[in-house]
Amino acid sequence: MIGGISEEDLWLFNEGSHTRLYEKLGAHLLPNGSGTVFAVWAPNARRVSVIGDFNAWRLQANPLEPIGSSGIWAGVVQAAGVGDRYKFHIESRARGYSVDKADPFAFRSEQPPRTASIVCALDYEWADSKWMAERARYNALDAPISIYEMHLGSWRHAEGEHRSLNYRELALPLAEHVSRLGFTHVEFLPVMEHPFYGSWGYQITGYFAPTARFGAPQDLMYLIDVLHQHGIGVILDWVPSHFPSDQHGLGFFDGTHLYEHADPRKGLHPDWGSLIFNYDRHEVRSFLLSSACFWLDLYHADGLRVDAVASMLYLDYSRKEGEWVPNEHGGNENLGALRFLKRLNEVVYRDFPDVQTIAEESTAWPMVSRPTNIGGLGFGMKWDLGWMHDTLQYFERDPLYRKHHHNELTFRMVYAFTENFCLPLSHDEVVHGKGSLLQKMTGDRWQRFANLRCLFGYQYTQPGKKLLFMGSELAPETEWDFDHPLPWHLLEVPEHLGVFRWLERLNQLVRDEPALHEVDFEPTGFEWIVPDDPDCSVFAYLRWPRQRGTETGCGSSGRPVLVVLNLTPVPREGYRVGIPVGGRWDELANSDAEMYGGSGWGNLGGLEAAPLEAHSRPFSLSLVLPPLSVLVFAPRA
Repeated sequence: MIGGISEEDLWLFNEGSHTRLYEKLGAHLLPNGSGTVFAVWAPNARRVSVIGDFNAWRLQANPLEPIGSSGIWAGVVQAAGVGDRYKFHIESRARGYSVDKADPFAFRSEQPPRTASIVCALDYEWADSKWMAERARYNALDAPISIYEMHLGSWRHAEGEHRSLNYRELALPLAEHVSRLGFTHVEFLPVMEHPFYGSWGYQITGYFAPTARFGAPQDLMYLIDVLHQHGIGVILDWVPSHFPSDQHGLGFFDGTHLYEHADPRKGLHPDWGSLIFNYDRHEVRSFLLSSACFWLDLYHADGLRVDAVASMLYLDYSRKEGEWVPNEHGGNENLGALRFLKRLNEVVYRDFPDVQTIAEESTAWPMVSRPTNIGGLGFGMKWDLGWMHDTLQYFERDPLYRKHHHNELTFRMVYAFTENFCLPLSHDEVVHGKGSLLQKMTGDRWQRFANLRCLFGYQYTQPGKKLLFMGSELAPETEWDFDHPLPWHLLEVPEHLGVFRWLERLNQLVRDEPALHEVDFEPTGFEWIVPDDPDCSVFAYLRWPRQRGTETGCGSSGRPVLVVLNLTPVPREGYRVGIPVGGRWDELANSDAEMYGGSGWGNLGGLEAAPLEAHSRPFSLSLVLPPLSVLVFAPRA
């Protein structure tokens, strides 16, 4: 058949289970420069032709032929080759409608605001074989995972130019920066082609094409390759929840609502004015499954962070009564989206067992990160947005009043192990007038920096994987602006450099201490010691590794980690904390150390445990708690 589209391909496509459509649809070069095969799904078309540079954009120069009753049109254009721009001209059966559409499966697009697709080969010589062979252990749920979330266009601009670095220019500086800080993974806000730069990539038109703003497909491959060679995993934001209504895109593709629902109560997103995929349509499911697999397969991505999952799960999401249609059982669950999400995770973990999928899901929907065979959605992890909200709310409070809101930090442990949680302080928290993280902190300048160090220390020592948006290491005074680079000059200011150094130390701790990463998702990895001292706003807890050391000997791989937070500006001396084992306990980290911008209070690097019972533990430490501080201890190995 044309383009190697077999009967089995058509069957899988039409039943919604094809996961490699990018090998069949779109534009594919024939060997020896003998032309290009084009194929597009347009079941309601009366006529389809390919227009482009190779035929002077003449509408009927290269017509395509339908493949049976599959809805797919295909044909060979001998004059089309690498670099040629093209679109599909579609004449619909409906109301005489005709339109020029970009290729939904294009591997490359013109740089916006231009909208044509480009014939492209995806050949690339990867040099990340070592990473790919070993990445299962780096992406595992018991591995140390701290994610540096970033927007490609505003991380750094070219020297002396108001221009973002391209994929290749980014590669080495980014790899070196992330390596220095100690993050294990980078997460890119969507790299897929999008017409509106101000959407940060969340309004996608090219589900198989990296944005041309920063270079060609092979340039993005190079960026990922370099990160892998530096031991850094790459997670891609992916948006199967909605898409923009731009005329060249997926909307009203063949004169019908092909990818989206026709009923605006199902097909129009009330928050973003975008279109919602019709997950009940088998071919749409094949399209989305293939997009997910495409980035994992051809771009060696180590995971997908799936955006706006809550908006997919609920038919009444952001809708008032009468603005949504109940499901067949009268409920508000989107059953088609549920089936799709479960199938997505089954396919990903079947074909790429050494990656992770991560859900941005903001509600209490149960078992998001539990296997589908026991009723879950099948994600590897879920963002804990409740933790984010409660934690930022607490740190915005004047310490004088924190004692009345102690539960904002303790409540998380009621539900902390119901999901595999990732703790995000993401881009969403530093935009739209919310201010930077530093701006959210209360008190004078010294206290704001101390509070910010406490926030990071608390995040990094809690059960769960970590995510920070780029620039957090600089402690910027203002919120993120996607049109400008990060304020790198702040590293010349001691307080800001102190935050940078603190994050270096926290990332190192998470990597070095099994107790801080091995048991993030089970209650055996966490133990409260002081959850109930609101008057002092002091918290203390233990983190445990999977293999606990004995009371007479804690090796470095089996030792617990003690975390103590003093979240008032009042230093406390002789504060006794119960511990499970005796001997010397080393002070592994102190956010009040002078090198981090603190006042220099502390415990002289560690102290001997006393055989005095406290907090129902047989030993205890009499600690100096610096003002607004996080202390981390462990028994000497």
